[in-house]
Amino acid sequence: MAVWEALLELADDHLVLGHRISEWCGHAPMLEEDLAMPNMGLDLIGTARTLYDHAGKLEGKGRSEDDLAYLRDEREYRNCLLVERPNEDFALTMLRQFYFAAFMRPYWLAALKSTDETVRGVAGKAEKEMAYHIRHAGEWVIRLGDGTEESAARMRDAVEALHIYVDELFDSSDVAREAEAHGILPVRADLRDAWDRTVAEVFAEAFLDQPKAAYPQRGGREGIHNEALGHLLAEMQVVHRAHPGARW
Repeated sequence: MAVWEALLELADDHLVLGHRISEWCGHAPMLEEDLAMPNMGLDLIGTARTLYDHAGKLEGKGRSEDDLAYLRDEREYRNCLLVERPNEDFALTMLRQFYFAAFMRPYWLAALKSTDETVRGVAGKAEKEMAYHIRHAGEWVIRLGDGTEESAARMRDAVEALHIYVDELFDSSDVAREAEAHGILPVRADLRDAWDRTVAEVFAEAFLDQPKAAYPQRGGREGIHNEALGHLLAEMQVVHRAHPGARW
């Protein structure tokens, strides 16, 4: 059973988004966010580390969490397309974080009943972190959507840019369906109603409409990514690849 590959998808989601958020360190619009955003990134990267470690052990080929994070090429990554989108501006960053957390909190809540002990352990910690991410990012979605003419326009642009990537969150790959069938991971499609409710509540306060994607974008689970992921991986992996085996 290729459970380790299903865990790899989750780990890639969290690592890539964690790195994206970390790019704001030193560039956030206020000191509070310069502290909050790297901490949210650390939440995600911490989850990714545990999942990579577990996946490597299940694979049984001796690959460590570092091997899986730093020694795979772009086409080997299985993250969804949403998380690799460049930051562009603060509105898009916060909406991307809100969308992802609104999916992952009910996911981890459902995973508390997993038949895999490690997954249950990750879920117990991660669902609390995602609750905070929903609250923090959701407050910014409301503040910007119900703010100035400029901030509202930027948030509407962010919705338009990101809505085409949402449906992929609820798709299960072949390996994920296998893990779902054995009760190891939750069924992604079952989480749509919870996600819709969370988004609808925040969007109502932000005076935003959630559009329907005529042509949803998919491919991340098959290793088909946007150009942006290659640039992200080049930056993220350069030190490890330049100094293989180094200890700090």
